Amino acid sequence: CEELLPNWLRFLRGVVDSADLPLNVSREILQEARAIRIIQKNLVKKVLDTLADMKEKNPERYQEFWTAFGSMLKEGLHTDFENGDRIQELLMYESSLLEAGKRTTLAEYVSRMPEGQKEIYYVTAENRIAAANAPQLEAFKAKGYEVLFFTDPVDDWLSQDLTSYKEKKLRNIGKGDVDIDSDDEKAAKETSRKQAETDNKDLVAAMKEILGDKVKEVRLSKRLTESACCLVSDEWGMGVHMEKIMKAMNPDTPPTKRILELNPGHPLIAALRGVHAHDAKDPKLAEYTAMLYDEALLTAQLPLEDPLAFAKRVSRLMADSLQNSK
Repeated sequence: CEELLPNWLRFLRGVVDSADLPLNVSREILQEARAIRIIQKNLVKKVLDTLADMKEKNPERYQEFWTAFGSMLKEGLHTDFENGDRIQELLMYESSLLEAGKRTTLAEYVSRMPEGQKEIYYVTAENRIAAANAPQLEAFKAKGYEVLFFTDPVDDWLSQDLTSYKEKKLRNIGKGDVDIDSDDEKAAKETSRKQAETDNKDLVAAMKEILGDKVKEVRLSKRLTESACCLVSDEWGMGVHMEKIMKAMNPDTPPTKRILELNPGHPLIAALRGVHAHDAKDPKLAEYTAMLYDEALLTAQLPLEDPLAFAKRVSRLMADSLQNSK
């Protein structure tokens, strides 16, 4: 009954006993009855109070509730602005700091933030395994920053409304540029950063030319510490998870051009830099650039453009490596 409960509380079942409703009840009368509006407001308040109390006094039971009905509750952030702040307090997410199956609230996350962390970080993915293995997490793990896992399909829409909590901005680590270093750390890294940009300038330009329209940009990464490369969206672009959802609804949705980020400290990038410096037209450069791009697609759990070509390329490079090792 939408007159009594908003759609985001559709999991509730119950009976309203009221002596204030008109005897001759019709849908039109219900819509106009002031008592109905008051009942709805009080019902929503009571439900939110009950859930907040459960979360505080019986967290294990609340975890069970969240597993069953959390996705519906999240919809309230988008449709019920009056209760948005209260719904925020009820949200729960898995994170890079917790074992599988455990969830944290935003308040608990903020309480664990180390000194110097200014934003709340999250990554979107299809499931926990994909989120935990995302290469974009590497710099955040190195800094000891916790990252929330947005793995529910509704989370991508939710992030448009959940932009901040307690004056702390929520930031998708798979979008835009990242800046998690302190002023002192930036100053210490400035020389090496400029040197890396100078050393890799020609390689970056060559790889962008090879990939062409497949990527929006090729650049050095601030978020990678172990992986050779990754794909990220620009600040206002469509995320990987959202693109998959859109393609599921409409297969003709055009692919989003993403940014290929390179780890300048990775041995593979250093080797490619050497190949380019020796011969900018070396066919190996195009071969390995295509390989890196396919690797980035795989780690982002995006489909390969040509799986057969990828398989042949892997076999060819493996054969060359084995022959050269003899």
